[in-house]
Order: sequence, then C-alpha cells, then structure tokens
Amino acid sequence: MDRRNFFQISMVVAGVGVVAPTRVLAGSEKDSMAGGVYYTKEAPGRWSNKIGGHLPGIELDKTNGKVIVRVITSHGMDGYEHYIVKHVLLDNNYKFIDEYMFNPIKESKPISTFTLEGYTGTLYALSMCNKHDLWLNEVNV
Repeated sequence: MDRRNFFQISMVVAGVGVVAPTRVLAGSEKDSMAGGVYYTKEAPGRWSNKIGGHLPGIELDKTNGKVIVRVITSHGMDGYEHYIVKHVLLDNNYKFIDEYMFNPIKESKPISTFTLEGYTGTLYALSMCNKHDLWLNEVNV
C-alpha cells in the first residue's frame, strides 16, 4: 500500500469514528441522511446494486445475560484495493459501543464478534467499505 492510499484510508476511518456516532446518526437526522451520508437496505442511494455485499448482517446469541453479537458483511477482502475497513456497534441512542478494524492482508472475511453484558433495545451495526462507503443495519435485542 502506498502513502496516498494509507492517508486516504486513515482519513476515512478517522471521519467515521468521530462523525458517525455524534453527527450523522444523531436524533431525527438519522432517516434524512440515509442514502446520502450512509446507506441502508431501504436507502442504498448511488450504491443500489451493492446492498448484498455491503449491508452488515447481525446475528445474536443470548446466553446467561450476555449477548453475543456477530456482524457479517458478505464482501471480499481484496487486500488494500477493496475491503471492509471496520465494523462499529452503536447503542439505541447511536452511542459508540465497540468496533473491530480489519486487516485485509490477514483476514479473508469481514466477520466480527462482540460480547455485551445485559444489553436490550435496538442495536446498530455499521460496515465501512473503502470504496462503497458506510452501511447501517439494525436489530432489536
């Protein structure tokens, strides 16, 4: 990976980490930004043919007060050329819970697992592609 690509990826990741939880997904603005700032199944915007490989799937396993959350994006990992940069979990108030950054050289599939203690309510998962932007999905826990 050359410096230019590294810098671009770093800026995107920094922007998502700072902007998405506090501004993009805040309050009533959430629905108006779908299809423009981030994408959903219902509002894929310019990426309408990219839903299947970019929308994060969310699987839940509830055991003994713990919620095991598995986020899966069915997207290839073509080195630093085209890959899923990270998965981010947000709570029902769009506050940051956790994230997992992928290494496209070492990881062949964008799958992340998180353990939450006693969580209930809506849970949001973000999947960030280095070419096809930020995708949001949700599930009720």
